[in-house]
Amino acid sequence: MSKVVITGGAGFIGSHIAEEVAKEYEVVIIDNLDDYYSPDLKRRNLEILLANPNVRFVEGDITDTDLLRRVIDSDVEFVYHEAAQAGVRISVENPFKPNNVNVLGTLNVLKASLDAGVKRVINASSSSVYGKVKYLPFDEAHPTMPVSPYGVSKLAAEHYCRVFYEVYGLPTVSLRYFTVYGPRMRPDLAISIFARKMLANEPITVYGDGEQTRDFTYIDDIVRVNRGLLETNAADGHVMNVGGGHRITVNDLIAHLREITGSASEVVYSDKQKGDAEHTLADIGLAEGLVEYRPATAIADGLKKFVEWYTAHSR
Repeated sequence: MSKVVITGGAGFIGSHIAEEVAKEYEVVIIDNLDDYYSPDLKRRNLEILLANPNVRFVEGDITDTDLLRRVIDSDVEFVYHEAAQAGVRISVENPFKPNNVNVLGTLNVLKASLDAGVKRVINASSSSVYGKVKYLPFDEAHPTMPVSPYGVSKLAAEHYCRVFYEVYGLPTVSLRYFTVYGPRMRPDLAISIFARKMLANEPITVYGDGEQTRDFTYIDDIVRVNRGLLETNAADGHVMNVGGGHRITVNDLIAHLREITGSASEVVYSDKQKGDAEHTLADIGLAEGLVEYRPATAIADGLKKFVEWYTAHSR
């Protein structure tokens, strides 16, 4: 059975990719169970994953080069690089950690993968690399002017992937995720916070006037495009947007959630947060052309699925 390594495999996106890929591959998860958000949530994800005998877990950090050399060995065919120090706002407070994890950690993953002869590294990037909006939707040629240290770190990681492809011949693909949501999502993300507070009829805080827009992408669409990259080299060397292809305002997001939950939560508007993007919207034409990516879950349907999952698992 072919072997796949998934860094950050105990987290939100990584655990979903692991669950899908483990149906056909041997999967080794590397995760340091960082306390940026509750490690207990990651352990719950691992419980689900480790029920499959094809899955093995190695607790460790991508900044540990010796660990990566041991885990990413000559038996590994593919690496999903999902590990990162996430969080735009926290990166403004501490720019050093995202640099250490997202830049140096990515370099470590790439070097270990190159030395092991890995067939492909699939790197999780972010729409945060775009930053300042010149035009919408963002295509991959849009200028990259990140407005947060997090965005800078993800852009630097992309460039390392490109260089390892162009200079060293290591096949790499970078996927620019646009605000991914769904079951098991991080508790610090807006949809998680809003749903939690609305189900409890507690006030919701919105930073800014709520007219900022986001392109939300349901987790199943993210898993599908990642899984497909095990079977094609059409995207090697590319950076691709992976989004929902539609945007809504934060106010409209709240309206959707209010309809789903029946909540009477008050909305409190506060000052904008440094580092937050004003608008995001993905042009997904490149991914559609290269790997036939087509998002299948509309925002209203995805939010309903998430609220149903959250309601069933929050007790």
